[in-house]
Amino acid sequence: MPLALLALSVAAFGIGTTEFVMMGLLPNVADDLGVSVPAAGHLVSAYAIGVVIGAPLLAAVGVRVPRRRMLIALMGLFTVGNLATALAPGYGTLLAGRVLAGLPHGAFFGVGAVVAARLAREGRAARAVATMFLGLTVANIVGVPLGTALGQQLGWRATFLVVTVIGLVAMGALAVLVPHLPLERRDGGAGAGVGGELRRELRALGDRQVLLGLLTAVFGFAGVFALYSYLASMVTEVTGLAESSVTVVLALFGVGMTLGALAAGPLTDRALRPTLYGALGALALVLVAFRFTVHVPWAALVTVVVIGAVGFMTTTPLQMLVMEKARHAPTLAAASNHSAFNLANAGGAWAGGTAIAAGWGWTSPALVGAALAVVGLGIAVLAGVLDGRGASVRGSASARRSRVVARGGESGAGVRAGAADGAGVR
Repeated sequence: MPLALLALSVAAFGIGTTEFVMMGLLPNVADDLGVSVPAAGHLVSAYAIGVVIGAPLLAAVGVRVPRRRMLIALMGLFTVGNLATALAPGYGTLLAGRVLAGLPHGAFFGVGAVVAARLAREGRAARAVATMFLGLTVANIVGVPLGTALGQQLGWRATFLVVTVIGLVAMGALAVLVPHLPLERRDGGAGAGVGGELRRELRALGDRQVLLGLLTAVFGFAGVFALYSYLASMVTEVTGLAESSVTVVLALFGVGMTLGALAAGPLTDRALRPTLYGALGALALVLVAFRFTVHVPWAALVTVVVIGAVGFMTTTPLQMLVMEKARHAPTLAAASNHSAFNLANAGGAWAGGTAIAAGWGWTSPALVGAALAVVGLGIAVLAGVLDGRGASVRGSASARRSRVVARGGESGAGVRAGAADGAGVR
């Protein structure tokens, strides 16, 4: 593994820890600041809002910034946001600190995915991107449980001070281990420069296949968070596990995420769309199965691992899909993919909570999540069909152009006609 990927993984570990650890510290934060737990829960939403806003905005601002410098700057903003969180004197400033910490999240993973893919050997780009995401999954196994325990013992501020230190370490690792990567060469002319680059990125983001990929992420990954947001309540209220075991359950979910990331890399390199279809289909099935296995402790724990695995197996193919379809300007599309994932987080949690509030029972989020995964699968299949038709049209046009050029070889006029026809098709 290139050492640059290790630096990206360290940064991803810090980002994953700060994103999810707040969920385990909500009671501590609520007690310390004198607010209700639901009010403290808005701190989770504040981070997600930061991600949704910051991903496209910061990616657009940094379109002409060298990749390594951009990564370091984004990690610096992340570090400042976590320091502001740790030192926040009140609820309002804490909300602002969480938004600030979330701003660089999507842009970092977007730029990081482009860097990882460029550093990879041919045919191993998805493996490289999945390696970066391993830091995010390991955070759910190690960072979040340890951060929660630290916050419970020494106060929640101590947890975010430690994350601040991780951010500083990641900045140093990025500066030392990530090589200088020149920006991709573009055609000059009127479209050159920052404005032209930004327009190119926006055009790539508006590609139909990119938009369908983002929509797949919103619905498909929402299926994961419809369940995950209420997993602790399910295993205590339905499975009958003690509250002290919730940390173990969440860690098992993180183990599944890590296994899914490890499997997704080589599978995506081999067959991108089939991997995405299989992961979304398996996610829908295993969410339905959890509706029944949740009543048996050992079966519930096994299913939690599988849900984490197949759920996170969708992330690498979705990331590679939008990068491939926006290959001439991938940064904004790759960053926006993380806005889509965070919209999925918020939308999935809302849908699952709505089902519980409607009186459908604690297990209803599993079925809601399955339905969302099926919608995501439908969008993904539609995108694949449309992409296949587009490839057929392009192939037919190319074949016609080749025949015209071949016939044109019989006379100079034919050659000129063939060249003109080819220019028109392109």
